[in-house]
Amino acid sequence: MAHREEALPALPGFLFVTCQVGAEAALKHEMKRRWPAFRFAYSRPGFLTFKLPADAVADDDFELDCTFARAWGFCLGKIGAVTMEERVAATWQLARGVPYQALHVWQRDVARPGWRGFEPHVTPAAFEAEAALREHVPNEPVVSPARVANPGQLVLDCTLVETHEWWIGWHRATRGPSCFPGGVRDLALPEHAVSRAYLKMQDALAWSELPMVHGQRAVELGCAPGGASQALLECGLRVMGVDPAKVDPQLLADANFTHVRKRADDVRRREFRGITWLAADMNVAPETTLDAVQAIVTHEAVNVRGLLLTLKLLDWKMADLVPDYLDRIRKWGYDSVRARQLAHHRQEIVVAAVRSSKKRAGRASAAKRRRPTKKTHGR
Repeated sequence: MAHREEALPALPGFLFVTCQVGAEAALKHEMKRRWPAFRFAYSRPGFLTFKLPADAVADDDFELDCTFARAWGFCLGKIGAVTMEERVAATWQLARGVPYQALHVWQRDVARPGWRGFEPHVTPAAFEAEAALREHVPNEPVVSPARVANPGQLVLDCTLVETHEWWIGWHRATRGPSCFPGGVRDLALPEHAVSRAYLKMQDALAWSELPMVHGQRAVELGCAPGGASQALLECGLRVMGVDPAKVDPQLLADANFTHVRKRADDVRRREFRGITWLAADMNVAPETTLDAVQAIVTHEAVNVRGLLLTLKLLDWKMADLVPDYLDRIRKWGYDSVRARQLAHHRQEIVVAAVRSSKKRAGRASAAKRRRPTKKTHGR
């Protein structure tokens, strides 16, 4: 990474991490596995802090790289004050002397995505706090008026954890979610969407940045009623939806959509010839989804370049198996394999996998493709 001239803030010793409400234990286990020197310190639903080791230093190249972390940054401190004016003044006091270029203000989630229609978003309380902070910004920082940061910018973070409790921190925007307040893209379910899966697929496509090209062919396993396939069609792809259940008439009327009313295992492998991208969102255990996908992508007649797989965590304990799931996909010959719980997910994650255009997916024997499914609950 290129050297930057501005001075970074001193580290006060803590890292903050936000996540989906309900995913706190999964995140703590992941942090313990990936960063054993970081000690859990404090939590509220959807918001956690970790004490950094004594030798930690501010590093532009540091990446948390945790599947269940939505947003993270280095803590400057906690503010507890009754009035907005007091909280604003204390925020800029903590941020003094550092040339922040962007400002992110958001409120921790009040519920799980999808609960009574709730979707993660920047709340009115966060907009009010952001307006107050911008109105009283000191002369030193040159804070962009844009709410979305550019890669490379130093971002001042303000998380509304309780009504009168703000946590202040900072992070370096890289790309994707780190450029958005709280790691949440400004997405909304349009009226024409046939299901909430449209929103999830939009989020996944933006995060994954898969190099899709207009006119390429894609398949979605478990497509009904069709929301995710709608989002793929809007990318200019020709989509084959595989699901024994019915799909919405809107999709059937689209000339670029083909519905195969079968289970994935019952579709002849030659039907997947010419497919470049494969998506899957099936209401089954992750091992069952991976078995179905492996049987397709490792077949000698099939050459799928990239995957976008939603894996349902039927039990939160299954979060500990995510590294095993990713290793299994890598063995199919995919160079880049990443996982993330996106803002509009429920108890699930998405995996994006892509391989170089000159490489074919690894082949597996029929015996390996049909191996018994692991238990899906607890260990």
